[in-house]
Parts: sequence; structure tokens; C-alpha cells
Amino acid sequence: MKLTRRDINTLLIGAPLAGTLQPALARSSKDAVTLAMVLEPTGLDPTVAAAAAIGEVVHYNVLEGLTKIGMDGSVTPLLAERWSQTPDGKTYTFTLRKGVKFSDGAVLDASAVKFSFERAKAPGSTNKAKKAVFDNISSVVTPDAHTVILVLNNADALLPFRLGENTAVILHPTSVAQATTRPVGTGPYVVSNWAKGSAVTLTAWDGYRDAAKVAIKKVTFRFINDPAAQVAALLAGDVDGIPRFGALQALKQFQGDKRFTVEIGSTSGKGILAINNRKAPLNDVRVRRAIGHAIDRKAFIDGAQEGLGKPIGSHFAPTDLGYLDLTKQSAYDPDKAKALLREAGATIPLALTLTLPPPQYARKGGEIIAAQLAQVGIRAKIENVEWAQWLSGPFKGNFDLTIINHVEPLDYATAYANPDYYFGYDSAKFRGLVSTLAATSNPAEKARLWRDIQRQLADDAVNAYVWNPAQVAVFKRGLRGLWNSSPIFANDMAAVSWATATAAR
Repeated sequence: MKLTRRDINTLLIGAPLAGTLQPALARSSKDAVTLAMVLEPTGLDPTVAAAAAIGEVVHYNVLEGLTKIGMDGSVTPLLAERWSQTPDGKTYTFTLRKGVKFSDGAVLDASAVKFSFERAKAPGSTNKAKKAVFDNISSVVTPDAHTVILVLNNADALLPFRLGENTAVILHPTSVAQATTRPVGTGPYVVSNWAKGSAVTLTAWDGYRDAAKVAIKKVTFRFINDPAAQVAALLAGDVDGIPRFGALQALKQFQGDKRFTVEIGSTSGKGILAINNRKAPLNDVRVRRAIGHAIDRKAFIDGAQEGLGKPIGSHFAPTDLGYLDLTKQSAYDPDKAKALLREAGATIPLALTLTLPPPQYARKGGEIIAAQLAQVGIRAKIENVEWAQWLSGPFKGNFDLTIINHVEPLDYATAYANPDYYFGYDSAKFRGLVSTLAATSNPAEKARLWRDIQRQLADDAVNAYVWNPAQVAVFKRGLRGLWNSSPIFANDMAAVSWATATAAR
């Protein structure tokens, strides 16, 4: 069974760009790759923490799920060799691959799947998909060692896609306790070293079921959040590529250098100015609407993203199923923003703190947004924090404003149907829409509800919805198989290899 992008999303993938000849870079070992990524994960278990950086390291490499989401958004079998569903969409039967083992020798069987999913839905679970996916699972039935039956409370046509996300990877009960530092999975690699603050190294696992097909035997993920350092590392040959390149101001330099390949694709990201809905005066919808009207999305995209990105007006990306363009509803209008602040009785200047995590989109984009807010009477004091500080501060609800990119596709239920989520949106009406959608199987009714959900978020101005980022991948010429679009954040290293031909000289 296979779900195509037509069923999930539509991605736009750009072509590589080339330029003038340059001296060749030093060639990495033909069976090793070093990649850079912006953020270091705080742990390596994606089932208990929300950071997308976890998936960049371990998803598909160390840990696998029942299904696999491809770069084009299609869904194919992985640990499940096939699946079927009942006509009412409430029961899915998965048949597991036989002969699959975890890297510690434990056998993958139905009991491991049952353990993983029941752990994800248990009280106290911190799994990001708990409410949206796992709480909808009424029961997990395992009639034999290779059959898993999921009985749902409400039909969910997107369940195979959801089970391909990193929140649904399968762990074994005997090794789950070590998953945050040394996860044990069924994938082609094992974690061989984690030098905190520097890099994670994966090595190929000889016992992997398709080990002969894995060309890259050693993968190193280096953590480089400074844009200038990213550029320097590429030019010096210290890293072979950056799948999600952050130094966009240097992009033309690499597009004109034949030692590198540059590919521009799409993502499911929703870049937002998140607003703490719990704190006065931000709990007043008029103040939040004022913030939305104060932001010039085009200026942000041009200034912070080198023009690479699309404006959005709600918490959906243009690649998401059911996307509705609502940018006009919160269009740039400083005069309207000022009038709304006056109507709300806000103290002018309104002093707020704008907390910025390390990515370039936040640090550079924060300066742009702070300047725009100042034009309407909002004085946003910038506070730069490291990633761990962001996770323990704003992500725990301790903030006024922050800029962040939500990368998961169709995460409206996770982010907005949970009043305890970090920006504290508490709307019974919205939760009702989500519940009605979950229980609806009629395609036309689903489409209407998706539109209503987006309009509700825009009407309530929960956050200021700014941009859908493009993905920019920059890597050495001759490196093949890296993702150049991100329906989810992952690096499928078993599909990567070096071309036999040498790099341009």
C-alpha cells in the first residue's frame, strides 16, 4: 500500500544550480559523510520530546516506524510490510515484516509495537502526537507475533502518514530506558558517540536486514548554529553538506561554485511569531490582532530569508492538505494596528520581551519584527537564548513573544487543541471543530472543517502567522540522495552515497 503526495501534500522541488569552476574540495571517504545541522537535540528519543532536531539524527537511521514518509510525502511500508483498513476507517491491520531485529538482538514483534503505542498514549506521556494520534487509538490488538490491529475511536485517513512520523517509532521495552542517550532501534545505524555540544556519530549496523545496500558506513552530525561558521565549514571541507542550510545570505556564493550542489525545495513549516495567550495584555484578541497587522511578511521574508518562503495567514503550510490562504485577514496595516491597541486600552509604548532561539530565521528575523512592532508602539526587547533555554523557557510557557518554525505537517490539533501547549490557546469552539473533524469521514465535510479550523485560528489571532520556509540544501558535488524537501524533518542516510565520479576540478 502506498499513499502519494496527492493524498498528503504537494511539494515543489527546485533544480540544482551551478556556476563557475573552483578548486576541488578534499573528498571525504567514500563510505563516510559529515553533515551540519543548526540545533543540537537535548535527547535522542523522539517519542518523549518535541524537538525536530531529534528526528534529523535518529529517524530512519536508528529508529523506524511501521510506515515511511518519503521526500515527496508519499507513504510506503517500513516495519509493516502491508496494511489494510475497514470501510469505516476505524480499524487498521498491520502485518509486520518477519526477521527484523533491534540492534541489541531483540526481535521485533507485535508486542514491541503494542508497548510503544500504549506508552505513547499513557497518562503522563510527553509524546507530541499523544492527543492528535495516540489518544484516538481505542485498543491495540495483537492476535499473533506479526499482526497489529489498531482500533480507533474516530476514523483517521491520515493514520499511515502519522505512523511514519518520528513520534511513532518503535522501541523495545528492554531498551527504552536508554533511548534518550543511546536509542536502540531496528534501523541501519547505531549511535556510536555523542560528544555533547559538538557532534553525534552513527555507524552502520552489520546486523541490519539490508546492510549490503547501505553505502555510507559512518555518519557524523555536527552542530553549527552560527551562519558564518556554517559557510566556513563548507568552504573548508569540514562538512560535506547542510541539508537545511541557514546562512541564506551566502546562498548565491554556493550557487556560483561548481564544487557544490544547491537544491531548493519546500517544507511543511509554519514560521510564526508565537504569542503567550495567557498573559495580559496579550490575552486580549485586539492586541494579538494588532501584532499581526504590524508585521510586513514580505519584508520579513526578503530580509531574513533572502526572499525564500511564502507568506501564511494561519497555522497551515501551502503544502498541507486543505490549505486556505488567509494572509489578507491580517495584512500589513500599521494604522489598523495602532487603532486596535488604542481600542484595547494598551499602554503605549507596550513593553514586551521577544525571545529568540539560535536559528538565523529567528535571530535575524527578530530584529526585523522588533523594528516593525516599534512602528506601532510596541517596544519588543530582544532576548537571545540557546536552544536548551528556549525549550525550558518559552516552550514551557515562560515568554511574551518568540519566533519559531513549527515543522510538523498538519499539527493543528497538537498545537491548538491542547490548552497546556506553550502559547496557551484555550478555545472550546476550536476543540469542537477538531473533534468533529476527527469523527468525520465525508471528504467534502472534512474539507469544510479544515477551512473552518484555519479561519478560527486566524480570527482568534492566536499567533502572528508569518511565513512558510523553503528548504535549502547545500552539499559537495558528488553526494547523492540527501533530501531537498522536508515533509518531515529527517535525513535518510541509508539512501545516501558518493558518486563514483570525482568532484569538479
